Amino acid sequence: MSDNLMLKAKIESILFVTNRPLSISKLAEICDEKKKDAVTKAVDELTKDYADRNSGIRLLRHGDNVQLATAGDTAELVREYLKDETSGELTKPSLETLTIIGYRGPITKTELEQIRGVNCSLILRNLMMRGLVEARGEVGNPLTVFQVGMDFLRFLGVSSVEELPDYEKLRSNENVERVLEGEKNDAAA
Repeated sequence: MSDNLMLKAKIESILFVTNRPLSISKLAEICDEKKKDAVTKAVDELTKDYADRNSGIRLLRHGDNVQLATAGDTAELVREYLKDETSGELTKPSLETLTIIGYRGPITKTELEQIRGVNCSLILRNLMMRGLVEARGEVGNPLTVFQVGMDFLRFLGVSSVEELPDYEKLRSNENVERVLEGEKNDAAA
């Protein structure tokens, strides 16, 4: 794959998992691209690619910021779907993720995925859309931490996570500590 195609793929991937606009400079930083002009060119090409194939997705640009969004033709369908998605019952994986964040948060996406053993990007996005989880830092940055949101506390009728059942016991669970330590040791080796 050419450098330009790889850069476009990286930009597209980052914008896909991010729920807010990113600046060209931030995309260059995330993609480890030294030339801001190369990122601008790749964004321009992606914008044209989406428009040329009448995709249900558009790349929006406002000043130096870019974001993936739904095309106008499908916006109503997506709105209805998201309304159902954010008001329906939580799935078992969403509940597991929310529980981990409640007891272990603030927690990075990497730590969360080490505990669960699977990618949590879409689950985190859905939980954030519902207001149950908040991100501190730039989503997509490995140092971003996730914590429960006010809606989580309000829904459970508690004023802080420390009021959750068996909070201290589950927050410092030795099995979870071993999983996280094992992953850190594997990464350092």
